[in-house]
Amino acid sequence: MQRLNKFIFITALLLVVVLLGLVFRDTFIPKEVNVKTETASVSEQIENVLSEATGEEEQLEADDIIEPTSSITEEIKENVREVIKGVINLFNKDLKIVSIGDSLTQGVGDETKSGGYVGILNHTFEDNQLKISLENYGKRGNRTDQLLKRLEDKEIARSIKEADIVLITIGANDIMKIVKSNFIDLKVETFEREQQGYTDRLRAIFDKINDLNPDTKIYLIGFYNPFEGYFGDIKELEVIMRGWNEAGKTVTEEYDNVNYIPTSDLFEGSNLELLAEDYFHPNTSGYKLIAKRVLEYVEEISLETETEETEE
Repeated sequence: MQRLNKFIFITALLLVVVLLGLVFRDTFIPKEVNVKTETASVSEQIENVLSEATGEEEQLEADDIIEPTSSITEEIKENVREVIKGVINLFNKDLKIVSIGDSLTQGVGDETKSGGYVGILNHTFEDNQLKISLENYGKRGNRTDQLLKRLEDKEIARSIKEADIVLITIGANDIMKIVKSNFIDLKVETFEREQQGYTDRLRAIFDKINDLNPDTKIYLIGFYNPFEGYFGDIKELEVIMRGWNEAGKTVTEEYDNVNYIPTSDLFEGSNLELLAEDYFHPNTSGYKLIAKRVLEYVEEISLETETEETEE
C-alpha cells in the first residue's frame, strides 16, 4: 500500500505537472501555466495543465489536413546526415515504405531536423544507392483511435495501397491519455483494464491496412520507457510499459504479415544520452538506434553493419 501511495503521489504530481506540462508535448503544447499564486493548490495547477491539454487534443482530432513529411528535401540535405554504417542488401528490385504513427515517426526530438529514425533510414538508403522510396505520415500526439481515423485519409490510403512495407509507431499517447484522465487516482489496474481497448484498436488498424493492401508487410515498432532515468525506483511504471508492449506484440502474432520490433532494450541502462532536451523523445543518437533495429528486423532488407566506435 505504501508503494502504491508513492506511485500515485509522485506520478500524479511530477509526471503530470512536469512531464505533461513541460515535456510531453505530443498531445499538447501548453501556453502558460499560472504558477504565480503560492496559495494555489496542486490540484488546481494540474487542472490548468489538463485544460490546456484538452483544448489542443480536440484541435488535433479536428485537423484533417494530412501531408506526408518528405525525407529528401533540400532543407534536410543541408543538415547533418546521420546514417547507419554498413552494407545493406535489398532482396527486391525496389521497395516503397510508408511510415505512419505518432511523434516518433514524425521525428520529434531529432536535433538535426532530419526526420528522426525515418530520415536516418532514408539517408542510409540513399548512401547505399538503393531504390527505396519512403513516405512519412508521422503526426505528433497521435493515439490509436486517431491513427485509425487517419487511415481514412485519401492520401494515406493511396500510399498504403502502393506500399511494400508499412512501419508504425503508436501507443505511447494512449498511455498518457490514461494518466491525464486518472491523475488523481492512478492505479496499475486502470492501465491493465485499458489495454483491451488498445489491443482492439491495434487490430482495427492492422485490419484496415490489410483491407487497403493485403500484400504489404506491417511492422509495429514498440515503445521504450522514457521515465526510467527519473522514476526508475517506481517499478509500476516499468510494469505498465512492459505490459503494453507485450500486448502489442501479442496482437502482431495474430497476423501472418505483421511483425513486432522491440526498442525498449535499446534505452534501458544505457550510458549514452539518448533522449532529447525534452527528456521524453529520442535525440538523434536514440533515433539512430531505432533505425538500426528496424533494419535488423525488416525481412526485405539485409544489414551487414561495420564496426563503429561510439563516443561516450
